Amino acid sequence: MTATCNVVVLISGSGSNLQALIDSQADGNPACIRAVIANRADAFGLIRAQGAGIPTAVLDHKAFGSREAFDAALMEMIDGYAPDLVILAGFMRILTPGFVRH
Repeated sequence: MTATCNVVVLISGSGSNLQALIDSQADGNPACIRAVIANRADAFGLIRAQGAGIPTAVLDHKAFGSREAFDAALMEMIDGYAPDLVILAGFMRILTPGFVRH
């Protein structure tokens, strides 16, 4: 029996990479997508995730005064899902060293 790997996926756009991950779950991929988070409310990938029954959230980077403030809020949001792995699937933001270390 393969252990499950809880995953949070970060996206910014259409979600074609996300769709490949969703499809791979049916092929025995041990990744279990717990949530999809986008930095843009109009990211089509959110619709893909919702269609697959995956919880979604939006954290608009424009609502933050600095990259560090956005990353801190993103870390807190991600941590709420207790993932084993975070996948950047077309996420179009440069992340701070503090985020990457976390």
